[in-house]
Amino acid sequence: MGTVALITSGKGGAGKTTITVNLGATLAQKGARVVLVDFNMGLRNLDIYLGMEDTCLFDLGDVLTGVCKVEKALVHDDRFGRLYMLPCPQFKEINGVTPQHVAGLFAVLKKNFDYILVDMPLGIGSPLENVAQAADLGIVVVTPDYVSLRNADTVDRKLESCGLQKRCFLINQVDLELLRTGNVPGIEQIARGMSIPMAGIVPYDENIHAGNNMGNPVVLASDSYIAKNFSSIALRVF
Repeated sequence: MGTVALITSGKGGAGKTTITVNLGATLAQKGARVVLVDFNMGLRNLDIYLGMEDTCLFDLGDVLTGVCKVEKALVHDDRFGRLYMLPCPQFKEINGVTPQHVAGLFAVLKKNFDYILVDMPLGIGSPLENVAQAADLGIVVVTPDYVSLRNADTVDRKLESCGLQKRCFLINQVDLELLRTGNVPGIEQIARGMSIPMAGIVPYDENIHAGNNMGNPVVLASDSYIAKNFSSIALRVF
């Protein structure tokens, strides 16, 4: 049976979609069967980061409302072996989604995939509650920013209240020069501010930003230091 990991953050722009895409691609490069689920109803981004905007025929909304089975909505990214994406609706929200709907979806996906990575919308509302109750792992993305740190702790407390016991956090967009100024929270301060283990640090790099916009996950360059970093994070998280 597969592992469901939700990727969330407490502040917009923290990079949870970047983490979802590159962690998923890394796992697939290692031979795992991976599906990335976009749960950001009405505001999907996974398709852009994977360069697959024109390949989405059906979506998560169609699956949850019974229009099609999940297999029809999956989109394969053949650059990474057995990596698939399940997009969500681009212009509409799906009302009436319950924890039972989500648990049923994950039960089907677990039969065919080793890892199900869920890119969550921002906030601590019902989508987070629905997914958290059926997930096996929560990954909270935080940046060296006091607002991000405070909100990440709030999100983590919400995950705990939903019964999700296994949780960790990643620090993303780390600019060493900025850290040296002392004007932003440092790594140790962030670690003290979170009550869960730290799984890794992702530095700020223009190549990551460029890759997102070009639909080329940065771990495509498998010999780069960023790809090796994501590989190490994947080993620690999973």
